[in-house]
Amino acid sequence: MSAVALLVVAALAVVGVRWATAEPAVAATALDLSGDLHTHDPALVVGDPGQPWYVFSTGDVHVGFGAPQVRRSTDGGRTWENLGTVWDAKTRPTWVYDEVKGVQNFWAPDVVQHDGTWYLYYAASTFGSNTSAIGLMTNTTLDPDDPAYHWVDRGEVIRSTPGEDDFNAIDPGVIIDRDGTPWMAFGSFWGGVQLVELAWPDGKPAHPDAEPVTVARRTGPPDAIEAPYLVAHGGWYYLFVSRDLCCRGTDSTYNIAVGRSRSIAGPYLDDQGRDLARDGGRVVLMSQGDMVGPGGQSYSNGYLAFHYYDATRGGAFRLAVRRLAWTEDGWPVAWTAEELSARTG
Repeated sequence: MSAVALLVVAALAVVGVRWATAEPAVAATALDLSGDLHTHDPALVVGDPGQPWYVFSTGDVHVGFGAPQVRRSTDGGRTWENLGTVWDAKTRPTWVYDEVKGVQNFWAPDVVQHDGTWYLYYAASTFGSNTSAIGLMTNTTLDPDDPAYHWVDRGEVIRSTPGEDDFNAIDPGVIIDRDGTPWMAFGSFWGGVQLVELAWPDGKPAHPDAEPVTVARRTGPPDAIEAPYLVAHGGWYYLFVSRDLCCRGTDSTYNIAVGRSRSIAGPYLDDQGRDLARDGGRVVLMSQGDMVGPGGQSYSNGYLAFHYYDATRGGAFRLAVRRLAWTEDGWPVAWTAEELSARTG
């Protein structure tokens, strides 16, 4: 090979390495939020143009019997007001207290609409236990000012029991596939993230005796993966997960990762071809500057919502909402331009 040819090959190799390792050329847009942002595990509902947005989130044992909290924005997701909780003393699902002894906070809700009905899935557990259950409530409207506003208890969706189940029935995330079939991803630690088919109109497992399928996990203890959320985009299904440790303020190591599949059932692979069920996952967002431990994510109509721990406020958790960007080869980008510059600079 001539000296000129060798120089060309070497130059192409350098360019190839740069392309392979460069950060995405696109960036997410972070909304500048104000109002009541004290939100953990947000489930975002982006309204139609001119309509309110809602966020449902993990409850507080000191408020509304620990029921999931509700917040609303009337200016496109920028200013948030607290609307209270999903249930009160009269409407709370009493069966949960019998099935999950010691339950206080109800965690990580998700909200999906089908045929004019809103389905709200929530988790009941105690910290560090897989004595857990996912419950369901329904409503015909999300607007508490509507006379028709009323959450109806629909009971248990799925349960996990220590010594019987190698999964934890918390952190539900529901998607409707391209055929109109609902699916629920769920799970935290133990056997990792599970997937189960649901059915309309009751919104419960289509095959009650079927074992959930593992779609994401960490192969080493403590299997620190949870908060799954499924998104359909560009002919793919994307599985977002939160990895590592939450709920430790500025010591939190939470981060958001993703894999994708042409099939709702998986396998979900990252951009290097690694299976999320075997430690794979492309990092979408991790600690950066004063934003510590982002995770507990959800997605609605192009926007990613998550909580993080604010280093400027002593590690208090706060809501964040970002308009996702997508690379040319179809991977989501949650970093802002400023964050990308800081990471590569």
